[in-house]
Amino acid sequence: MTKRKITKIGLWTLAVLVVLYAAFRIIAPPLLEKSLNKRLDYSAQQPSATAAALQADMTIMDWHTDSLLWDRNILERADYGHADIPRLQDAGFDLMMFTSVTKSPSGQNIEENTGDSDNITALVVAQGWPVRTWGSLLERALYQAEKLDEAVKESNGALVWVRNKTELNQLLNKREQAAATAPAIGALMGAEGAHPLEGDLANIDRMFAAGYRMMGITHFFDNELAGSLHGISNAGLTEFGRAAIKRFDQLEMIIDLAHVSEPAAREITALSRRPQVVSHTGFKGHCNTERNFTDDLMKAIADKGGLIAVGFWEQAICTPTPDGIADALIYGIGLVGEDHVVIGSDWDGSTTSLTAEDFPLVTEALMVKGVPEATIRKIMGGNSVAFLSQWLPTK
Repeated sequence: MTKRKITKIGLWTLAVLVVLYAAFRIIAPPLLEKSLNKRLDYSAQQPSATAAALQADMTIMDWHTDSLLWDRNILERADYGHADIPRLQDAGFDLMMFTSVTKSPSGQNIEENTGDSDNITALVVAQGWPVRTWGSLLERALYQAEKLDEAVKESNGALVWVRNKTELNQLLNKREQAAATAPAIGALMGAEGAHPLEGDLANIDRMFAAGYRMMGITHFFDNELAGSLHGISNAGLTEFGRAAIKRFDQLEMIIDLAHVSEPAAREITALSRRPQVVSHTGFKGHCNTERNFTDDLMKAIADKGGLIAVGFWEQAICTPTPDGIADALIYGIGLVGEDHVVIGSDWDGSTTSLTAEDFPLVTEALMVKGVPEATIRKIMGGNSVAFLSQWLPTK
């Protein structure tokens, strides 16, 4: 075979591979997301006019959504996944904590996982993320913050950063003035676990500079900072973890206790000079799974001024329906008080859940169950705004 023929065959082979990869990039990511972020369809149910009016009038914040992980433009309305900006606007959301997922173990479960494997590497390669993200958890975190920043810039004002008290106040003032239109949604950035620090405290400052204002400590596996609620060790904080907590406090970053071991959570509440948030969870006394903290720990978090954000999926609340979500919220109000309960959907976090467009049915369920309007306003967003107004960085 001549050299020219070999070159021609090589070029054709390369062309075929490029076409196959392009087709894979177009087809595979939506199929994967549809298989992992399953939707419970409540489109046949509509909230009452009274519930819809309250939904449109009150402030609403969600403390946890993983939409930035996926190969989907959050500024465009999708017919799959759980949330995007148009659907959040339709449901009346004011603020959203976008959270970055950077590592997930194979066979992920709520009982016991090691950190020896990682499903996210294959996902970022398949979705065509920059090569720098393929081998670095920090770069994956920074890239998701870049994705959010790009969305803010391209949104024509539909999405704005909320990184400090000034930006929060600007958002709330603008929303009051834009009541007749689709007002802007305030975007905050949080990390699902602190393993992107890669063992280096200096990376806390890099993530802060990129826009991160909430830091989880662990995800589904033990890491350099602490044991996970779903890991092997059930350990508390390491020395590196204690140093990280102090730096989070210095930068006025919110600490997220979701997924951390109970010993580590108790140590953090004692060590940190600020209150914490559990960004997506249920209450063990209401839904007895390994995903949830014990009620006495939830009380300790609330007693320090923290927030408990109730999730929407089965492992957190046992019954992932509008009624089930309402029941979990009501249980939390009875346990820790109405000033400490908020919502944290875990939308687009490989869960099965109602979607943003059906969220007003939760408000309807709360009203039907007799929760006072003032209390509904608190748990939907009032508590969150009060917390952020006190604990976000000043500037």
